[in-house]
Amino acid sequence: MSKILVVGASGTVGSELVKQLRAKGHDVVRATSKAQLQPDQVHVNLATGEGINEAFQGVEKAFFLCPPGYTNQHELLGPLIGKAEERQLQKVVLMTAMGANAVEAAPLRQAEIRLERSGLRYNIIRPNWFMQNFNSFWLQGILQANTVFLPVGDARASFIDARDIAAVAAELLDTNRFDNQDFDLTGGESISHDEAAALISQATGKQIRFQDITPQAMLDGLLQAGVPADYAQFLVMILGFLKQGAAERRTDAVEKITGRAPIGFAQYARDYRTAWL
Repeated sequence: MSKILVVGASGTVGSELVKQLRAKGHDVVRATSKAQLQPDQVHVNLATGEGINEAFQGVEKAFFLCPPGYTNQHELLGPLIGKAEERQLQKVVLMTAMGANAVEAAPLRQAEIRLERSGLRYNIIRPNWFMQNFNSFWLQGILQANTVFLPVGDARASFIDARDIAAVAAELLDTNRFDNQDFDLTGGESISHDEAAALISQATGKQIRFQDITPQAMLDGLLQAGVPADYAQFLVMILGFLKQGAAERRTDAVEKITGRAPIGFAQYARDYRTAWL
């Protein structure tokens, strides 16, 4: 079994990935920006580069992602990829986002290119919008007004459960069957936010609805919540791509890699129902 560094180990995908890698028998090192460390954690601040060198001690494989809140993702991910190259890791899995490769100059695409050219064995996974956004980023509107407020109209999206993203990453780190390939990860169905709200309503017994809002209203809300201006503008921009239909496409990558169909939104809503009560 391998010693694997997981960057973003406290996040939605990373925390689940840690569980799944340990279930496969791997020794996992959890990277965290927190000062107080547990025995299996290392301190890493991607914004400053602090702790990166120490985090790679004895590591054989790694999972990388950029934390939310930053638009210069390539500048944060570059030092990680460089250190992985220096240490000649056996495998790196990088998580970006579906659509990251649409423009070669985009920051996330620049990070992908850096990894592709590193000479390391790698995989790049690009997940679509997370189902878990409904119990995290969009949660406040549901709890306060029983409403999902987003500027996306009636566009459909093939939402993916973060547990499936973690399952894919764990399999890619556990095997070399898919080396040096990139995968767009989606759920098995494309639904609108109206339909998502209805499925949450069924799971909770509450009447949850979706309300389309303007991009400016979304931007104002993000800024009032303390989101940095450049990242708030970035979020509004990619929500605009969703509204244009960019998130509707489905792929078979989850089933191809894990051997099972992706989790459906109805199952996700049942599993997370207490978050909305």
